[in-house]
Amino acid sequence: RARGAAGKEGRGGEPGRNKATVKGRVVKSAIEEYHKKKPVDHLRENLQYMLKGRLVADKAITEQVLAQNRGRKSKDQPPEKAAKKKPESTVFTEEDFRKFEREYFGIP
Repeated sequence: RARGAAGKEGRGGEPGRNKATVKGRVVKSAIEEYHKKKPVDHLRENLQYMLKGRLVADKAITEQVLAQNRGRKSKDQPPEKAAKKKPESTVFTEEDFRKFEREYFGIP
């Protein structure tokens, strides 16, 4: 007996205690468990955090960073902006056209 009792105590814990018993357990309420595991909405906190540190860099700096990060492949290049064409207008007036019409076609 002396040898067996000393061996069990030396390993730590109470040797005779059965861990599968209900004694000493706290009964948890199903409602409390549900509230613990219910998803929490952090939208407001996240929005406040995002809006708090609103610092916008200069456009020149942003363009420089984007240019550095762009690859050399054609798919990585932004489309070139075409220069806006001015609407074509003629130097002739309606009166000039009528005059030309009379001279060329002979219409009075």
